[in-house]
Amino acid sequence: MMYEQRTQVIANSKDRGMRRTRSMGTREDKSQQLDGVLDLSGMSLESLPTPSINLALISNLNLSNNNLQSIPESLTARLLNVLVLDVHSNQLTTLPNSIGCLSKLKILNVSGNLLQSLPATIENCRSLEELNANFNMLTKVVDTIGFELINLKKLSLNSNKLAFLPYSTSHLTNLCILDARLNCLRSLPDDLENLINLQVLNVSQNFQYLTTLPYSIGLLISLVELDISYNSISTLPDSMGCLKKLQKLSVEGNPLVSPPMDVVEQGLYSVKEYLCDKMNGAHKKPSRKKTWIGKLKKYGTFGGSPSRSRAQLLSVNHGDQVMERQGFIINHNTSGYSNIQAIASPRYLSMFSPKRLFSPKRYFTR
Repeated sequence: MMYEQRTQVIANSKDRGMRRTRSMGTREDKSQQLDGVLDLSGMSLESLPTPSINLALISNLNLSNNNLQSIPESLTARLLNVLVLDVHSNQLTTLPNSIGCLSKLKILNVSGNLLQSLPATIENCRSLEELNANFNMLTKVVDTIGFELINLKKLSLNSNKLAFLPYSTSHLTNLCILDARLNCLRSLPDDLENLINLQVLNVSQNFQYLTTLPYSIGLLISLVELDISYNSISTLPDSMGCLKKLQKLSVEGNPLVSPPMDVVEQGLYSVKEYLCDKMNGAHKKPSRKKTWIGKLKKYGTFGGSPSRSRAQLLSVNHGDQVMERQGFIINHNTSGYSNIQAIASPRYLSMFSPKRLFSPKRYFTR
């Protein structure tokens, strides 16, 4: 009875408003802006009877804070011009498939319900700019949501049971705010650099599930606020040193190793500087170059006999005799061998010059 009385009052006000606008000679769309709000919130409704008014005239429908378990398909399909639909804090387990008919819908609030999934037809709401699905039981989101909802600016999915975000999330190029805290996220999508307008990213409180961040998180050129607190992240990507617009970073509650906690305690600027230096290789020890001269010296070719205490000496057993190999060259004029150390005179030093060792074969012939 209360619902019928309320809708009748709104219907009467619509008639009066339309008569008033006709007498004033104003445009028809002005009358819809004045009279297009239907507020049935907080009325303890368990179901929605068929209303007696023209639902096509409604631009803002508020059904929040009731006990609704479902929304009739026929009612939703008639909301052809609705811009805002608020059904938060009900007992909804599903949304009607006819929600895909709401081609003009800009704001959808379904938070505080019992939803386990969103209908696939939601991708037809291509004018949608804000989707609030917080405090539900969502285990997945439509995979193609990022390909179709190209105008989406705010996506709120906190306090659900999501293990992954849709891979198409990285195609939401107009997205400014992404809230996915208090879930069970194992990872974030790759190619986050496509989110060129993203300013706020909150993936905090996924606790033991989220252990790494993608390298592309450091390529979010518009990012101002990043909250990754209370996860199991041990290393921040070096690319985060490139986040020039970042003003707020929350990392508490993580077992961070890189950057170390003493750097984190110094503030955001120190963290960015550390990661930037690490990316540029400032924290790596330069490797020593090995030269051919060092190898020759190591084996005692020049500068005295080789050290007998080193492993370069090779022992070859011939019965009771032991011959220590140092280094020999074949002497073509005799049948024996000559020790290199013995002939390391100025006359033979040219044999071991870099020009002869690393030059074409013709330099060895005379």
